[in-house]
Amino acid sequence: MTVDHKKLAVIHIVKRELGLSDDEYRDILQRETGVRSAKDLDEKGFRRLMRFFTASRHYRINKYGLTFRQKLFIRHLVDDLSWDALHFKNFLNKFYQKTEVDKLTKKEASKVIESLKNILKHERVK
Repeated sequence: MTVDHKKLAVIHIVKRELGLSDDEYRDILQRETGVRSAKDLDEKGFRRLMRFFTASRHYRINKYGLTFRQKLFIRHLVDDLSWDALHFKNFLNKFYQKTEVDKLTKKEASKVIESLKNILKHERVK
């Protein structure tokens, strides 16, 4: 059984976010899962591909160790808070002296995530 459309979308989002060329992407797919197209992936192949991305150099967004997963989770939390880009940028600047997520270290990103989770928790209590 092949993976559903949502998982295919996740794969293509990861490909785009990591800046992989089509050849790089297909080579990784072939090497890690044995297929050249994500449409041919089964659930096991999908999990194997995602594990590869999380463990590889491709998964690092910057030289400071920020991971793709952290970046996506931060984006998800900001969306849950219904903050616009300017609000979030001001938050980052005020509390972390950074102007964008891509400049965070892995440790800073973890702190941002915890801060956003606490803000979201507080918002839900209101």
